[in-house]
Amino acid sequence: MALRKDAKVELIRKVPLFGQLSRRELEQVASISDELDFPAGKVLIREGRAGREFFVLLEGSVEVRKGRRMLKALGAGDFAGEIALVSRIPRIATVTTTSPVRALVISERSFRALLQRTPSVQLKVLQALAVRLAETLAEPTL
Repeated sequence: MALRKDAKVELIRKVPLFGQLSRRELEQVASISDELDFPAGKVLIREGRAGREFFVLLEGSVEVRKGRRMLKALGAGDFAGEIALVSRIPRIATVTTTSPVRALVISERSFRALLQRTPSVQLKVLQALAVRLAETLAEPTL
């Protein structure tokens, strides 16, 4: 069953990259997302490869690994691959489904087109990335 537009908007609002967007801007992001199903064991993101999409998990679970090391498990409401929407750097981890997954998927191409059409979204996404970078640099290293 497909998600209602309001439910998509609320899920997307929880993604830090989109947290400062207005309702109208969130609706624009939601409009470029596709709802897709993936089987257990499907690699959604492969470390070292170019990123072309971003995932918001609606149902199911995934694991995030760097090399052989398990970094974390993600479930409904979590997201992965957001850096691919704004950067062409290779993926930094592999994300594999550990159960059947339903997800909202936003392609890099659609997102970049939205950014070109909507400078306010572009500015807010850049601000969110700057905050995320500052927080990352402030974290103590292990």
